[in-house]
Amino acid sequence: MGRVKKGRAVSGWVIIDKPAGVGSTTVVNKVKWAFQAQKAGHAGTLDPDATGVLAVALGEATKTVPYVTDGLKCYRFRVAFGAATSTDDASGLVLDQRDHRPDDAQIEAALAGFRGDILQVPPQVSAVKVEGERAYDLAREGIEMDLVARPLWVERLEVLGRPDADHVDLEMVCGKGGYVRSIARDLGQALGCLGHVAWLRREWSGPFDAVGAASLEDIDRLARTDEIDALLRPLELGLSDLPELPATPEGAARLRHGNPGMVLASDVDWGDEAWASHQGRAVAVGIYKAGELHPSRVFNL
Repeated sequence: MGRVKKGRAVSGWVIIDKPAGVGSTTVVNKVKWAFQAQKAGHAGTLDPDATGVLAVALGEATKTVPYVTDGLKCYRFRVAFGAATSTDDASGLVLDQRDHRPDDAQIEAALAGFRGDILQVPPQVSAVKVEGERAYDLAREGIEMDLVARPLWVERLEVLGRPDADHVDLEMVCGKGGYVRSIARDLGQALGCLGHVAWLRREWSGPFDAVGAASLEDIDRLARTDEIDALLRPLELGLSDLPELPATPEGAARLRHGNPGMVLASDVDWGDEAWASHQGRAVAVGIYKAGELHPSRVFNL
C-alpha cells in the first residue's frame, strides 16, 4: 500500500510579489504551508535582495513549471558604476574600484553587445552546479571557480533613466537562465568602469505579472483559511505558450490513463507540442500526431 500524501490536493499558481531580504525557497515553503498543499515549486529563483514576481506552483501545476521557466521574463534594475563586488550586487565585498564614469552615448553603444544571442558567465554566487555542488556553497568557502559561459537570448535591453553619473536604470527582457548580475558586471567591464547591481525587480515572468500579485502579508493573513484559495490562479495559465486542443470525452479518458487520445486540432502541425483540455481543465501535455495527442505529462485534476 502506497504512502498517503499529507496535505490538500490543491493545484494552481500563486503569484507572489517577493520583498527584498527573503529567499525564494522560504517564500515557496510559506505558501505551501499556508495552503496546506501536498506539493510546491517555483518557476525561477529570485535573489534574496531582489523583489518582484515569484510564481509558485502548487500540486499538479508543478508539472507546468518548465513551460513558464522557458518563457520570457522582464527585469528592471539599477547598475552602480565604479566597483566590482564578490557577488556582482550590493551585498558583496568590493573587489576593485575605478574612478571612470561613462557618458550616456557610451552606455547606449555598449548595450548593443548585450542584445540578441549572447554568452553569459554566471556569477560566482549562483545556483549553478560545479561537480555536484552549488556554486554559492563553494563561493562561501572561498573557492573561486571558472564557470562555463552559457547562451542567453536577450530580446530587449534599454535604458530607463540615468539618476546620476554613478548609476543607470535598465530594463531587460530575456529568456531562460539569464543573470542580471552578470549583465551589470559585464557592462561595467565593457565600459571600463566596473559595475554591479544596486537593486533588481522582476516585473513579469511568462504569463504572470506583478500587478495583482499577492504579498507575504496576504499569505500570512489568509493562511490555512478557506479564503486563501481566492489567491489561486488556474494551472492552465502555465501552459499559455502552448496551443490548446480540446479533447473528445473518449480522448480525455484515454489521456488521463497515459494513452494517446483524440483531440480536435486546428492549425497545430504534426509533431508540435500542445496541451489537451476537457470541460475547461487541462488533461495532458504531449505531442500532436494525426488527430491524437500522445501525452508526456498527465494532470490528475
